[in-house]
Amino acid sequence: MSAVLERPQSLLPSRFSWLMGLYSENYHRLARLFAPQDLAIGRYRSSLDDGLDVRLDVIERHRYTLDLHLTYCFVDRETGEHAPSAQLRMYHDAHMAEVLDCRADRRLIRAIGPLQPARSVFQRRVRMSSFLNRWLEYLAEQGHSIGTLEPTASGSAAGT
Repeated sequence: MSAVLERPQSLLPSRFSWLMGLYSENYHRLARLFAPQDLAIGRYRSSLDDGLDVRLDVIERHRYTLDLHLTYCFVDRETGEHAPSAQLRMYHDAHMAEVLDCRADRRLIRAIGPLQPARSVFQRRVRMSSFLNRWLEYLAEQGHSIGTLEPTASGSAAGT
């Protein structure tokens, strides 16, 4: 009898496999969009003259990883922080991008409603990675790219 018939398996990936696929897709979207793996440590800005400039900070570079911060260049009036924003880690050897932390703007939360608390770490990772995936897709559709990315002086008014 064939091995296929002896061990029936689901055609759908496991939840963990699906999350790892999302990490991989985010890595490739980020690599195509801004090519941060080729950037020096520093702060970069992508401006399309629409008032929604994007800031990418290359924070730390290690042999197999790259730590990044991605945000818009405006501040949430209620929290005083840039939002939405995401702390990211790219794994070059595994070709994956993990969201370490993700923050939404209070106005966005009021507009779409609060997200229900995640029941598990896994569920939180899925939500953050799904958000990053949609955000990177949106940035690409708006025209942001490595071609619109320019270095800025850290700490200057232009870089905030």
